[in-house]
Amino acid sequence: MRRLGDALFWLLLTLWVGGLWSIGYLVAPTLFSVLPDRQLAGNVAGRLFSLIGWIGIGSAAYLLLYQLLLHRLGAFRRALFWLPFLMLLLSLVGQFGVQPLIAQIKAEAAAREAVAAAVDVLLKDRFATWHGVSSILYLVQSLLGAAMVVLAGARTGGRTRR
Repeated sequence: MRRLGDALFWLLLTLWVGGLWSIGYLVAPTLFSVLPDRQLAGNVAGRLFSLIGWIGIGSAAYLLLYQLLLHRLGAFRRALFWLPFLMLLLSLVGQFGVQPLIAQIKAEAAAREAVAAAVDVLLKDRFATWHGVSSILYLVQSLLGAAMVVLAGARTGGRTRR
């Protein structure tokens, strides 16, 4: 049973962190460079970011629970507990804080297409601000994920027990 727990730890860690890197730094930029419609590219990228957000929430739940079961209260002294915890917090802020704001701004922009250009500029500025916040959160989460992969591999030699 322990081997199954270890295997699931590594599979979910790989899925989550690999998904963050793939979607954020390969797929999304490719969508914007290949698709002629930036709105379509943004919509597809947004769906992918939402998907990896949910994958992160589920993966973090397992990784944290696994560390708690494996190390009990000692888990709170381990970076392999705190890194996924911080990544989970960033996923939650992105999924339930920033992404709904971006969606609201997009909806307002679509509803106000016929309104004065000044309102358009204001919406674009708000969108750019929250998109920047989202990008920073994503970058920090990606770097924490990289640290977790390196730390988990270095400390355990590929195992999660040590």
